[in-house]
Amino acid sequence: MATVTVKADMPASADAVWKEASPDFCGIGGFHPAIAACELSDDKSIRTLTLGDGAKIVEKQTDWDDAARSYSYDITDSPLPVSNYSATFSVADAGSSSTVTWTAEFDPVGDEAAAKDVITGIFTSGLEALKAKL
Repeated sequence: MATVTVKADMPASADAVWKEASPDFCGIGGFHPAIAACELSDDKSIRTLTLGDGAKIVEKQTDWDDAARSYSYDITDSPLPVSNYSATFSVADAGSSSTVTWTAEFDPVGDEAAAKDVITGIFTSGLEALKAKL
């Protein structure tokens, strides 16, 4: 298994960041620049992300904890060079600011360094965009 972790300090309280990033499982669609649309399943546990190029990523929520400001999910279908992908998005309090940590474990499909670079890029661009919205 490969692991990628990206952390970003945010200029807002953890509650404010959590509210902006995760009003529901499709919250990512409100800040990530690669996502053109996000649709939730009827039971709200599966999100289908449509990227700017029309590609789709299907993710299943595996955990949600508002009190801990954290959620986890698995990718069930995607064009990304990964399999057995599981990730966690969390927001930690740091007084008047906060830290977001986005971590994933996965089996690379093909070159491990290339797969890690793809996931790191996704996380980094998302967190930079979230920070810009705060």
